[in-house]
Formats: sequence, structure tokens, C-alpha cells
Amino acid sequence: MRLLPLTAVLILGGCGTDAGPPAADAAVAASELAPTAARTIGLTAADGVKVTSRLLEVTDARGLILLFHQAGSSKDEYATIQPHLAELGYSSLAIDQRSGGDLFGRNETVRALGGTRDYLEARADLDAAVAWADTRPGDAPVLLWGSSYSAALVFLVAADHADKVAGVLAFSPGEYLGSPRLVRDAAARVKAPVFVTAASDAGELKAARDIAAAVPGGATLAEPKTGVHGSSTLIAARNAAGAPANWMAVERFLASIRR
Repeated sequence: MRLLPLTAVLILGGCGTDAGPPAADAAVAASELAPTAARTIGLTAADGVKVTSRLLEVTDARGLILLFHQAGSSKDEYATIQPHLAELGYSSLAIDQRSGGDLFGRNETVRALGGTRDYLEARADLDAAVAWADTRPGDAPVLLWGSSYSAALVFLVAADHADKVAGVLAFSPGEYLGSPRLVRDAAARVKAPVFVTAASDAGELKAARDIAAAVPGGATLAEPKTGVHGSSTLIAARNAAGAPANWMAVERFLASIRR
């Protein structure tokens, strides 16, 4: 994918630097999030941790999108995003990573463990989702979608599973994983098309640009005019002014991924 001019697309609000993701947004009332018709399933990570996830399937899907949340969050970060993806023709699986919390709803994985874990430990949960997707029948492409710290982790996962990943979407990625170049070095090994977006904060935007530039051949870099940190930029309850336009950028990228 080519690297679009930085002024060509859209702008995510929020703040962040390479020191770590910004603090999680204030909790969103459950009434602000549309319920999904998805079903809950369990995954098991390689180290035995049980990972709760929510699957929303469509018939003859254009693809399967694996959805990973931000710090302090859960699969319910995608309560309104999964139904919209279904309308676009995509099945999706949103997981409760072991590094998270109850920002949008209960993180069952964290609760079962008795507390949150660090970001890199959650890598095992993303790998479990990819392994589960690999057992699915059919040839629908698998895409990885990360938010904040998981937007950093998706580059590591995509680099190590190049034969299984058809696309990557990273919302507010940064070098959040304890090493100054870990994410960029992983991005340099990603073979799939990549979509990157970030908040308007100068530090976060620079981090996203650096990561996008490391992708071989460049990445699609979107700078929304109005937005918030991570995947929350697509949630109307969090970003009423910017969510529709931000969705347009995502939809253009998804349309470029061929089955």
C-alpha cells in the first residue's frame, strides 16, 4: 500500500507519546452502546489462559476481522463497531485481552485472572485469536485490528503470521511495548496492506507516522479531522462529530482488501 500524504485523509483527538498510551477515556454508559447479536465463545492461549471473546458472523463474509482493545478496556469497545462491520459484510471476533479493564464493559479475562497484566503478555491472546481463525472453514481473508497498545501488538502478530494475515488496521499505535523500536522493526516485516491512523496530538501522530513509514512500500495513513484515541474514534457516543468521516476512511481501506 502507498503512504498517503499526511493531509490527505482525516484527525484523531487524544494524546500520547512513545512513553505509553494515553490514559483510557472515561467509562461509557452501557446505554450509549448498541447491543450486538453476537455470541460469546472461549479461546485458550498457548499458556493456558482462557480468553473470552465475542463473535458476530455474517453469511458469505468478505473477511474475518479480529478486534483487539485498548488499555483498560474489553471486547465491549467494539459493541457498536461489530454491527457496522457486519453491515459491511465482515464477520468479526472481539476478545478480552488479559491487559485491560471494564472501560466499556466487563473484561472477563482480566476478572478471571484477578487483575490486569502487561501489554506484551497480552500478545499471547492475540496469537490465540489468529490460531482460532486459522481453523475456520472457507477462504475469507483474516484482518487484524488494534486499538492503542494492541495497535502496536498487531504489527508483531502480523509479522510473525504473514501467511495468515491479509490486512492490518492500527488505531493510535506507538512504541508502547518497552523497547524504542520494537513496533517499527515488526512493521518492517509486515507483508499485508496496512491502515494506520492516530490522534492529533503531535507525539502520537509522529509515532504513527514513523510506524507507517516502516511498512514495506508504505501504509495507508489517515488523519481524521475530528476524533479520539484508538478505536473509540469510530464510536458515535465518544466522537459524534468525527465518527462518520472516520468510518469512511476505514471502509475505503477495507474495500481495497480483495478476497
